[in-house]
Amino acid sequence: MNDFRKDILIGLIFIAGVFGFISGEFVISTILFASAAIAGNVIHYQD
Repeated sequence: MNDFRKDILIGLIFIAGVFGFISGEFVISTILFASAAIAGNVIHYQD
């Protein structure tokens, strides 16, 4: 998977977290935000 696809995946997870937060699903949005942050750091330092 190239960097562009990884960035798109992290962005989609983040956007899903925003929509979850807006809809009131705070636990799910917290998990999505955390997974996007961790995935972004792992993918960044993996290369």
